[in-house]
Amino acid sequence: MQLIKSLVEAQKALFHTGETLSYAHRAKALKKLQRVIREREEDIFKALDADFKKPPFESYVSETGYLIKEIEHTLIHLHEWMRPERVPGTLLSFPSKSSIYKEPYGVCLVISPWNYPVQLALAPAIAAIAAGNTVIIKPSEHAPAVASLLDEMISGCFDPAFVAVVKGEVEETTALMSEPLDYVFFTGSPEVGKIIMRLAAEQLMPHTLELGGKSPCILDKSANLSLAAKRVAQGKFFNAGQTCIAPDYVLVDHRVHDEFVEELKKCVTAFYTEEPKRSKDYARIIHQKHFNKLKAYLSNGEVAIGGEVDEGELYIAPTVMVNVDMDSALMRDEIFGPVLPVIRYSDEAEIVPFVRRYSKPLAMYHFTRNKTLKRKLREQLSFGGGAVNDTLEHLINPNLPFGGVGVSGLGTYHGKFGFDAFSHAKGVLEKPGYLDLPLKYPPYTKKLSIIRKMFKIS
Repeated sequence: MQLIKSLVEAQKALFHTGETLSYAHRAKALKKLQRVIREREEDIFKALDADFKKPPFESYVSETGYLIKEIEHTLIHLHEWMRPERVPGTLLSFPSKSSIYKEPYGVCLVISPWNYPVQLALAPAIAAIAAGNTVIIKPSEHAPAVASLLDEMISGCFDPAFVAVVKGEVEETTALMSEPLDYVFFTGSPEVGKIIMRLAAEQLMPHTLELGGKSPCILDKSANLSLAAKRVAQGKFFNAGQTCIAPDYVLVDHRVHDEFVEELKKCVTAFYTEEPKRSKDYARIIHQKHFNKLKAYLSNGEVAIGGEVDEGELYIAPTVMVNVDMDSALMRDEIFGPVLPVIRYSDEAEIVPFVRRYSKPLAMYHFTRNKTLKRKLREQLSFGGGAVNDTLEHLINPNLPFGGVGVSGLGTYHGKFGFDAFSHAKGVLEKPGYLDLPLKYPPYTKKLSIIRKMFKIS
């Protein structure tokens, strides 16, 4: 893998020139990236369609439009984010001033997944560029049309010593991780995330891991059922359920369970007609292996809505399941597809123990008008982020941190949180050269009592 080694060396050499550090360089690069996204938007839509028939509306909302707005937000605030932050000193260090400087790490690797192959490759890259780093993007081999287009787009507007795309599979990812990189940002499954974390640990390499998990959706009897069904269905079946923060299952009060399922049925028909396979607004499954996994889940309970499959098209209908086997793979795995288990609970006291059966999720959703229960679940359940009376939409606010906790991830990004993720916070204390208090120097006779008093004061 000599080409990868040479690329990393070239990026290190460029970074050490200091060229990437100025505001002018960062802003120019971000504007250039924004321009190429706009110019190649139709090509991006075609590549996403080729890989898994992603509808243009979804491609704009979750890929190109999202990235354009992320760059706009970054450019508006970049001067402020780059500015050194003055912080208070202490009496013990008087006289002095203390400041925090945001320092780029250097050569950053972004390993992106297939489910949002443009957004999840370029959003971390935007943050890394804004922070003053160089970037290597390793796109997923499971979205080959997008990977080739990203390579073409990036190589057409950036020197590879600054931003580059490396295509390939496990071998290329392993080769990249064996190089002396300065930061790695990974989005993908917890299983692969553990491998990336082990490889990073061998070099004590700082890293962010954006993973997943079984994100619950809680629906209590106070919820607006028709609105909840509409928003759950949209959040679950967007991108054919291949979304890391999609509702993985719905835990619903037994008194409104049947009515909620009926509302879901109305929504699926309204969204995709009675023949979702013909709908231009519904994506396909990414590849055969994932299709087979999702198809197997259909035997783990009773299909209440959907359930139709077409292996030739890698199509699985928007599907809702009830009376599911709680010990089955459907309820052990992160589903990551258009299959939604709806599970009854009899008492509110069951909710927290049920959700805690699984690892801490990336997202949690709660449909309710009950303020007491809303607060209880927010305080007692640990999750990366989420929404009340909606799904997915916390992702689009750049002022909110996005990331997991525990098995669902490590670290956050978006907006300033992304800038901070790719920046080392360097604390510097500066003292004048004209005044030197003798208190800290030996001999220490009679000085301990003074120091004790100063510690209490400060």
